[in-house]
Amino acid sequence: MIEVGKYKAQAAGFKAFVPNTFPPKGGFCFDQNILKKNNEATRLLGKLDGITKLLPNADFFLLMYLRKDASASSQIEGTRATMIDAIAAEAKIESNIPEDVDDILHYIKALNYGIKRMEKDSFPMALRFIRELHAKLMCQARATHFSDPGDFRKSQNWIGGTRPDNAGFVPPPVDEMHRALNDLEKFIHTDDAIPTVIKAGLVHAQFETIHPFLDGNGRTGRMLITFYLWKEGYLEKPVLFLSSFFKKHRKLYYEKLFGYHNGDIFGWLDFFLDGVIEIANEAIEIVDKITVLREDDMIKIHTLGKRSSESAMLVLPKLYAQPIVNIGIVKKWTGFTHAGAQKVIDRLIQVGILIPEDKDKTYGQSYLYKKYIDIFVGNE
Repeated sequence: MIEVGKYKAQAAGFKAFVPNTFPPKGGFCFDQNILKKNNEATRLLGKLDGITKLLPNADFFLLMYLRKDASASSQIEGTRATMIDAIAAEAKIESNIPEDVDDILHYIKALNYGIKRMEKDSFPMALRFIRELHAKLMCQARATHFSDPGDFRKSQNWIGGTRPDNAGFVPPPVDEMHRALNDLEKFIHTDDAIPTVIKAGLVHAQFETIHPFLDGNGRTGRMLITFYLWKEGYLEKPVLFLSSFFKKHRKLYYEKLFGYHNGDIFGWLDFFLDGVIEIANEAIEIVDKITVLREDDMIKIHTLGKRSSESAMLVLPKLYAQPIVNIGIVKKWTGFTHAGAQKVIDRLIQVGILIPEDKDKTYGQSYLYKKYIDIFVGNE
């Protein structure tokens, strides 16, 4: 056990958690189990990075993974909308889309912003970057969110309960919060001997302990894991997202974070590394499935005859980024008339690439590249 902070009485009559200096002055002494899991996680990240480069367009894979993580991370916080809802909403396809899909779309917006910020500007992963991510995540989000987008909180917050004195966890008061954030920023940029994957787990847990925003802390903190690993060069593209693992083990995720507050750093890291290993393996499997599906669908298209296959090939590559379409989208992609676009869709249905979203619908039909979507959706 390593003490990361203490509960201290506040003038208002409740106790808040005040972090110690971070990292601990005595450092960390990782046991063999943690180091072994770290080695496996690191090996799998290298394998994932290598295999991703073999995809015809890794950016499409990244886009789908952004949607997958955005959906899972938002669902952890109570959002009910799904990845499919988000894809349909992005394409502005008319359908019965839940209102809270807005949470997912804002998360995707924040992730895309962070990627472009770090790519174009070589922007450091500083507190300013974290505030900017939060601003994109929360600005003009659903009216139920009162979050001061892009600003660290100026008042006390709490987790669980109706007020600080009956809460499950009370993060540090504002003055202590700023001190802890400065420690975290220095920790992120310090060149130390802590293995990078382990350090990513520590960054996330310490950020969640500080809880510096009024809302959106979990989603912002989960983004930091991916951006940190990417910044450190462990991934050429930010394709490792742990939200689906945390969602799958939501109760344990919160238990382990609470344990971290109380000094069980290694229990948290053990869980975190399990997540990296599981999700990296899953992502590698997804790349393999995409490769096989692409080859199968290319064969199917080539059975259509020269002219029909050429038309279908105008659509298939774009389906990897936008796997839910309607006639309007296919017209835009191909430049065909309404009838021509419908003919292409019919051909893709004929060979089993597209399916109608609602077979009983006669007007405004949407079509799914379902086999591709299912590779990513899994047990969403």
